[in-house]
Amino acid sequence: MTVKIAILKETQPDERRVAMIPAVAQRLAKLGANLVLEQGAGSAATYTDDAYTKAQVTQEPDIGKLVADADIVLAVQPPSVDTVKKMKPGALLISFIYAQTQPDLVKTLRDGKITTFAMELIPRISRAQAMDALSSQAALAGYYAPLLGSVHMQKILPMMTTAVGSLRAARVLVMGLGVAGLQALATAHRLGAVCEGYDVRPETKEEAESVGAKFVDTGVDARGAGGYARELTADEKAKVRAALSQHIAQADLIITTAAVPGRKAPRLIDAEQLAGMKEGSVVVDMGAPNGGNCEGTKAGETVKVGPVIMVGPTNLPSSLAAQASELYAKNIYNLLEQVLHDGVLKPDFTDEVITGTTLTHDGKITNAAIQKVIEGTPAEKA
Repeated sequence: MTVKIAILKETQPDERRVAMIPAVAQRLAKLGANLVLEQGAGSAATYTDDAYTKAQVTQEPDIGKLVADADIVLAVQPPSVDTVKKMKPGALLISFIYAQTQPDLVKTLRDGKITTFAMELIPRISRAQAMDALSSQAALAGYYAPLLGSVHMQKILPMMTTAVGSLRAARVLVMGLGVAGLQALATAHRLGAVCEGYDVRPETKEEAESVGAKFVDTGVDARGAGGYARELTADEKAKVRAALSQHIAQADLIITTAAVPGRKAPRLIDAEQLAGMKEGSVVVDMGAPNGGNCEGTKAGETVKVGPVIMVGPTNLPSSLAAQASELYAKNIYNLLEQVLHDGVLKPDFTDEVITGTTLTHDGKITNAAIQKVIEGTPAEKA
């Protein structure tokens, strides 16, 4: 037996990634899958239709025909409601969904009896690391952030000795030391900057030091559930602010990465702190899509806020679309390996990874938190 897997072309204007690349598609075929690509879906990520053809992936220009009989539909960003309505009942959708901001889409998935694996819901446990698309994409975003910041700086990152004297290395401060933040620190350090890292979770001190950075210790411990930082109290925020302000003022480049899934990005730098920074200093606010970690951030724009050049990128992984797509495709492959066997789709809803990732199934919203937001009632198990 074989299952049909449809690969969608992304439609958001800042999205260049594709959910499946030719090399990984060949591996999927060995699990008993017949893959069909929406024509041109990989071109923005440098994967041509010819490359897919060589990988035994066929193309279909009509999205309605593509998804109408597909057993599995793959995408990066949440597909449109119209696309979901064309899917057959019982089909499986795998993509990022961000359900809190997509209530109409979630209801359509529920009512259409689509099983949805939301990639942002992959449990952050050791066994699921190879499926963790949030982390794989954050690693690339963190790598790219200091490069983006350096483009806007009017000084270089490393120390340089010239015939007329030496240029000092730039000072880089990274705030938020998750996957993206540590990758940003590592990249800035490799480029020769003097690096500092800050996080409300003190256990990240050793991780910051391991990539060549000093850790800014504020004396506040805000470890939260699921590997994320919890919200700080008012007293804790004041203590952290006092400790951080001096480091903020000394920085030539700051990268902020703090995010709480499904919520507004926490504020890390206020207007007064920005005003105290050096003229021409740069902040890359990776929290921009969710409201920004800094006062004055504008999502998708680069603006001047007092002395600071404020960069508010909205989709950094898409800037590295070829390899971001490669990592994302491998995340999906590792997930499908758990549910696709000899051409038969058999999700095990007693498995904690599958259960944790499932958003809708058999006409129900199965994630308790999302169901409470959308329906106001506790979720039933899949």
